Amino acid sequence: MNPETGSTSQGETVEEALANLREATELFLEEFPLSSSGRPLITTFEIMAHA
Repeated sequence: MNPETGSTSQGETVEEALANLREATELFLEEFPLSSSGRPLITTFEIMAHA
């Protein structure tokens, strides 16, 4: 998933899924260009699960 555009895709392999996501994102941006407002921040974090 591309978090900036909401584009999603799939494929038989990880490489194919990434290529499909790249294409889907490019097509999306042709129709709906993003306004540049700085550099995006992407991160991950873990939380403790409560039983």
